Amino acid sequence: MDIEKLQRDLKISYNMDLDTVDLRVEDIIKHITDEWNVSSNKLNIHEMQTLSSVILNIETQTLYDEVESLIAQKERLERELDKKYNQLQESKYTVFDILEAQFTSSDEEALTKLHQIKLQTIDLYGLLSEIVESAIITTLEKDETIDETIEEVIKHITYEAIKEGSLDTLRIRKILSTILQSAIDIAEASPVKEEKILTPTLRGMRSGLISAIKRFKQRLAYIPIEAKHILIEDYDTIIEDLNQTDSLFSQVIQTQAEESTPLIQETLIKIKKDMRFDLDELLRVSKETADVMKNRFSSLASKTIKKADKALKSANTVEAKRIGKQAIGIARTAISSAIKSAQDVIEKK
Repeated sequence: MDIEKLQRDLKISYNMDLDTVDLRVEDIIKHITDEWNVSSNKLNIHEMQTLSSVILNIETQTLYDEVESLIAQKERLERELDKKYNQLQESKYTVFDILEAQFTSSDEEALTKLHQIKLQTIDLYGLLSEIVESAIITTLEKDETIDETIEEVIKHITYEAIKEGSLDTLRIRKILSTILQSAIDIAEASPVKEEKILTPTLRGMRSGLISAIKRFKQRLAYIPIEAKHILIEDYDTIIEDLNQTDSLFSQVIQTQAEESTPLIQETLIKIKKDMRFDLDELLRVSKETADVMKNRFSSLASKTIKKADKALKSANTVEAKRIGKQAIGIARTAISSAIKSAQDVIEKK
């Protein structure tokens, strides 16, 4: 049987005037038997596939068109949302610029307060990207000890961005990806300096992440009972996240590499390969932290849930949980010290 002829005949012969799908399918099967002199149960795989495809295409065409229309509308709305979001951020920047202009450089205390409010208001990741770009570009302009300076600056920025918030993988991945993407953007615009920019960036990210995890490890000993209950609730997730930070770090590099130009991709993969032993410290510190958490809270997690639930009724505990949910706001504030630390490092060079 000629498949192309069969396909054309089925398209023409499929009777959409019949009331139900059952009747229409029954009719086309009968048509095949009468017209092609072959029983439907004797069709080979290609003929059966042709029959199925024709029926599916005809029966779902209206829905397919509606889906395509909705997708187009969705994409149009997403573009409009992006445009409005960017306008919103620009408007915020404009307002803060005008406010800042009302103070002189001698009003250091007032400006510090205003900057802190700005950091809490402007999008964290957009601001983080700007900080990284500014720090790297300033370092490149000075053109002195680029590797050491970029690594130290990125270490400070990574540490400050991560330390006050939660250690969940989605948040850390977003922060690391934002920092790395900013460095990639500069590397793409700086021929011959790709490796000089990206190598210290990745090392700084690794060191900053290690420092943030070490800080979390140290703070486990002093966490109040209210916060302990928060940790117990997220116990399994935090332990799991801590045990895969090296994989998370590698995945961030791999994902950004796959989305970059061939030259940047090659450079990132090479650096990642060279760094495979450097990630041992990251994994070691993470596992040590997970062990500390297990030793301190595994018994609490299994024995004191009822007691902790009772404690949750206190005002202090409710407030502690509220603050825990607002960790991303705390992280935004912490970025201000990253700016100062980065600037101090650059100026010392």
